[in-house]
Formats: sequence, C-alpha cells, structure tokens
Amino acid sequence: MCFAGFAGAQELPKPLSDDAFLQFDPAQARLGQMLFYDPILSGNRNISCSTCHSGAFGSGDGVALSFGEGGIGLGPARIQGTAKVRQSRNAPPLWNLSAIEVRALFHDGRVEVVNGTYQTPAGGRLPDGLTSLLAVQALFPLIARTEMAGDPEENDIALAAFDNAPKAWRLIAARVAEIEGYQSMFDAAYGTDDVDIARIANALAAYIDADFRAQNTPFDRFLSGDEAALSEQQKRGVALFYGDAGCSGCHSGPLFSDQQYYNIGLPTFGPGMTRRFDPVARDVGRMAVSGDRADAYKFRTPFLRNVANTAPYGHNGAYKTLEGIIRHHGDPERGLRSYTRQSVDLPEIDSAVDDFAFVSDPRIQSQIIDGLSIQPKLISSEDLKALVDFLKSLSPSQPKTPFGRPSSVPSGLNMD
Repeated sequence: MCFAGFAGAQELPKPLSDDAFLQFDPAQARLGQMLFYDPILSGNRNISCSTCHSGAFGSGDGVALSFGEGGIGLGPARIQGTAKVRQSRNAPPLWNLSAIEVRALFHDGRVEVVNGTYQTPAGGRLPDGLTSLLAVQALFPLIARTEMAGDPEENDIALAAFDNAPKAWRLIAARVAEIEGYQSMFDAAYGTDDVDIARIANALAAYIDADFRAQNTPFDRFLSGDEAALSEQQKRGVALFYGDAGCSGCHSGPLFSDQQYYNIGLPTFGPGMTRRFDPVARDVGRMAVSGDRADAYKFRTPFLRNVANTAPYGHNGAYKTLEGIIRHHGDPERGLRSYTRQSVDLPEIDSAVDDFAFVSDPRIQSQIIDGLSIQPKLISSEDLKALVDFLKSLSPSQPKTPFGRPSSVPSGLNMD
C-alpha cells in the first residue's frame, strides 16, 4: 500500500497479523505466566521479571534507570532499598518481541541470531533446547548481578553467575523443581515434570508472546482500508513519518524498526555499561558487542508499536515524553549539549558515584557528536504534534492479555 499524502509516495507496511509471530503452546504460556511473576527465579528471591516489566507501565517500569535487585516497590515509586546502583539502561518494552522478523534483542543487540545461530555473551555455553531468540534473551537478566542475581556473597546463584553461567542456570532450575506446584505445570506444558532452564526460558517466551502483542491498532485498520480509523491529524503524521520527517528511514516495516544501530546523540548518564578495560563509567552501546569503534554510542532502532505507553524514551530513558525524543531527533547536537540532570526524573540514590559526571563532559560530548548517525531536520510545533498523534495510533485500544497478573505464584513468595 502506498500513501499518496506527500510527493514521492512510499510503501507502507502491511498490518501486523498473527502469521507474523512464532506460535507457542498455551500450557507453556500459563507456566511462563507464573514464572514471570515469581521471585523464585532471582538469587535473593526478592525480584521477578514483572518487577521491571509491568503491564501497568507499558511492559516497562516507567522509570529512566530504575533499581533492580535490592530495590523496594514498583514503578516510579520503587526506592533504593539495598540496591547499590541504578540499572545501566532503561527497561526495554516487551511488545511483539516474538515476531518472526526480530533478529536482535537488548538495546545493544548483544543477543541476536546470525545465519540461524544465536550470538550471545554466553558464547557456546547456551543450554540445549531453546526454541526462540526471545527464550535466549530471557536467560540473561536471571544471572545479571544488579538485575536479578544479586551479589556473589549473597547467594549461590549469584556466586556461580560470576564466572559460570551454565551452573547458575542449573541452580535456578533446581530451585524451581523443588516447588510442588510447578511439577504439574511442567508436565502439562512439556509432558514431563523434568525442570531445566531451557524449558523455563521457553515458557517465559511463550507468556511474553501471549500477553505483550500490540496488534489491531488504528493504524493497522487504516492499512486494511479503513480511512476513518485515523483522524486527519494522524494522517498528516503518517505523511510526515513516511515523508519529509524521514522517520521511516530507520523505523521501517510492521514493527517500525530496521533493527540496525545508530548514534542519535543521547546523553551519557547512569552507572554505565563499563567494559573491564574501560576506565570511564560510560555506555558505548553496540561497540561493546562488536568491538568496532565505528559502533560507539550506537543503539538498536527501537520498535514503536504501543510506544505511546512505554515512556520514558531512549536506551537510558533520557526523555520523558514522545515530544521530547522527537524534538531531540530534530537537532541531536543541540539536545545533547543542552541536556542537564534536571531533564530526567530519576529515583534518589545513596551513592558516592556521580551518575551525571559525563553529561556535560566536552570530550565525551565531542565523541558522541562526531559519530552522529542522523542529521538535523527542523520540526515545527505543528509537525511535532502530528507525529505524536500518529504514534498514538500504533497502540491497540485493548491489548490482548489472555493471562495477565496472577493472584499468587507457586512459590508463595510476595510478588510486590
């Protein structure tokens, strides 16, 4: 379908249909629902996947950089507790991650499929039996120190995860296997009550697929021929998005991402994703995965479906609103140079480390600006509003959530 609302009409994507997704067993999704909300998967039994990926906050947590393991509470109300640092990156939304065309996950794409082979930080130590890229991705927050594992001196899972990921995963599976309520669920899902980490990860992927699909949006209905599905303002936004604003150059296809990596000039703040040999607490993005200096400060193009409900925006949640992140795209150098700690809401932290030490550092700023992947493009206030209104049309009126949040989990642990 072409949209003739601007000169040089471009091809629009097809509506996102069920055929675009992997197909999972409902019994596995039911098991995954319980595991997703159960703190039993965490080293100290105090945090679950749902803590940072809540349906109440658009499958994130509504915070730029939140507290993971050791924090107390949910969403913007979560406080430090015993956590030592904020998370290094914004909790990525979960929408449509089971789509067949998804090739890379995490902001830096460190879990990806290349020529049919999974490439991950675990190298060749992945467990056998994983059935999707989404299942592969689900393994890593479980053993990340500040996300779910905790410190090595606190529990055996974190101690193992420090240098032996397979052992840590086996310990997690053994812990789940001890809970009677899970045995029958594994039998229903897999025809065996034998619990292993691959079956846990596959079940988590099945649940995420079931409860975090953004389909049948007003824009999908418009693509199917329903002209009344979008307002005139939203149609103007479509014309800009696929035309003069140039958004579709990167945000292409039915998921609105080319899954490539770009430096859009976002500021550097937070504890960083520091490599062992890097003396500066910063986040160099894709470069830490590829080892290529040309990838410095580049991050994967985010998927945009349901984007209006997944604030804040950017790999570190630098912008609170869609207006803010779009305006930054219009003039990334100006956005970077004018950025201050007052630009973002972050939970208070008791730490000797200054998370904003490099926000205005001229050397870091110059490195980012010299490697910018996008050029300035002035966006008027009227165009900005039209683009925002169009992006709102990418959210379904009522997302399918066949499972949702359970009232309790088999471990009996507190889900809050």
